[in-house]
Amino acid sequence: MALLYKADPVRGEHWRALFAEQAPDIQWRAWPDLGNPEDIRYLAAWQAPDDLSLLPNLEVLFALSAGVDQLDLARLPPDLPVVRLLDPGITRGMCEYASFAVLSLHRDMLRYRQQQFARFWQAHLLQPAAQRRVGVMGLGQQAQQILATLRPLGFALSGWARSAHRIDGVQCFAGNQQLPAFLSQCDILLCVLPLTEQTQGILDRELFRQLPRGAALINMGRGGHLVEQDLLDALASGQLSGAVLDVLQQEPAPAEHPFWDHPQILLTPHIAAMTQPESAFAVLLDNIRRHQRGEPMLGQIDRSQGY
Repeated sequence: MALLYKADPVRGEHWRALFAEQAPDIQWRAWPDLGNPEDIRYLAAWQAPDDLSLLPNLEVLFALSAGVDQLDLARLPPDLPVVRLLDPGITRGMCEYASFAVLSLHRDMLRYRQQQFARFWQAHLLQPAAQRRVGVMGLGQQAQQILATLRPLGFALSGWARSAHRIDGVQCFAGNQQLPAFLSQCDILLCVLPLTEQTQGILDRELFRQLPRGAALINMGRGGHLVEQDLLDALASGQLSGAVLDVLQQEPAPAEHPFWDHPQILLTPHIAAMTQPESAFAVLLDNIRRHQRGEPMLGQIDRSQGY
């Protein structure tokens, strides 16, 4: 029985060493060296091979990410289980990035960065965190951990998802009917939604119009959530005051992309969180053992919903 790894080869060496030490019964294969493809029962990958018929006995696809939107689910065998990686290291990274992004916008760091470049020394009034309303779009496991991390800082917290949630210290909204009410009270809007047909392009002109004037945006979801020209227009009009973006429609961003030099945008190269073999290995191995015992795997997606 073998597992095929198809992702970053440098981190793959760490994965290989962990399997050799702690799960020697599972043969390690690294793409494109398949060995005998009939031995391969598990695929751990960022993106699947174009032709999965190469792996006739494949039983599970483990996505090496918290989301699966990078996979073309329509091209996968319909009965193939797809399991996302519930890596605690990813969650910790997302919480760190969310805290940094929210505090950067709350403390007006984009304006102070501009002043630094202009060699201009000027302090501005500080708004207490209790008077700053932070709203999170998406209320899955990572979003709830982000909200728990932000709560001690004193922000007024709210959250929105398609289904109803109850979270201590968070005003929760649900469904399209309550989306306008949620948006109307977000001074800082943070997106951690999964990317689906329903959420593609959700961060658009119409959504920005429903935010308080001068609100700010953080996108930690996927580049496909954001209509980039609509963001530029909202910043130019003053409807939005700033944005922290970790994801783009096209990655890496081309040299001519307007976000590179925009004074009201802080751009990072999809680094909010990264899968770390040291923290992710136990999660992946536990799911393999669950599958071997015929037990439900943690993180298996609903193929009909795409997450």
